[in-house]
Amino acid sequence: MNNKAISKIRFIFLNNSTYIVQVFRKWLNNYFEFSKREFNGLLVLITLIGLVAIAPVVYRALQPLKEPTAEEELAILKLALASASETERSRPDHQRFYPPVSGKKKSSLFYFDPNLIGQVDWQQLGLSEKQAAAILNYRRKGGVFRKASDLKKMYTISADLYLQLEPYVQIQLPEKSVSVEADRPVQAIAPRQIIMVALNTADTLELDRIHGIGKVFARRIVAYREKIGGFYKKEQLMEVFGLDSLKFMEIKDQVYVEPALLRKININTATAADFKRHPYLRYQQINALIAYRKQHGNYSNIADLNKVVIMTPELIEKLAPYLIF
Repeated sequence: MNNKAISKIRFIFLNNSTYIVQVFRKWLNNYFEFSKREFNGLLVLITLIGLVAIAPVVYRALQPLKEPTAEEELAILKLALASASETERSRPDHQRFYPPVSGKKKSSLFYFDPNLIGQVDWQQLGLSEKQAAAILNYRRKGGVFRKASDLKKMYTISADLYLQLEPYVQIQLPEKSVSVEADRPVQAIAPRQIIMVALNTADTLELDRIHGIGKVFARRIVAYREKIGGFYKKEQLMEVFGLDSLKFMEIKDQVYVEPALLRKININTATAADFKRHPYLRYQQINALIAYRKQHGNYSNIADLNKVVIMTPELIEKLAPYLIF
């Protein structure tokens, strides 16, 4: 190939590359505002990301992975078994699964209240001595069975055993739950008083009074409430770090929300700083909202947000209670 042909190919490649870059920049400017320097920096960043992404592929092509030796596989298996054993030992007694003991006596089923029967009765129902002790320990710490399905939460009771016991469960919750161990009554434990707390005005001390919420969760709830601008429904509590669906089911009947107390944002006057602290919005979405407003004028209602390409219907629905027009 002569120099003239090479020069021609180079000219075509450079022209096409320049055209692609111009189209890409024009498309970005429809949604974001970039200076020339910022755009060049973005191109460099995209190039670096591309190189990092293909680097492992190139490396694997040049250096194929070696199959582990028999000794290495044995070492990995030993580590996995040791980790599983340590995890099981770290569980609380009432969550630990004890395998059935071979040769134990045959179970005898009868109607029972799981809040009242002692160790001998649990063993007669088919549990081992350790399994029965774990349940009694759970009750001593304030645990209460309010319905038959609560037995499924006990890791000491397998799914098959629960199916056998479920028809025989008869729970009568007294004013004070009584724990029995080894067929002997012990000191009665008064249940914690159930209260109702306003999520949008309660401080950490009030939230700490909720059964199932300690000081750590109380601080997290208050901190998240300040970021989001208040709660408009109870289910938003599951957005708090560490508060899962099980914890939510435990506390949902002890709280209530007042949507009128939400801190709202005027979307037609708000700046990027006003949006920045809200956990539902990311940097790109904030820029897109403001850029669209500058190009097309004020938003008239929540439906106008659907015209911003980067905003999804799910996000718009979550944001709606916090916006005014």
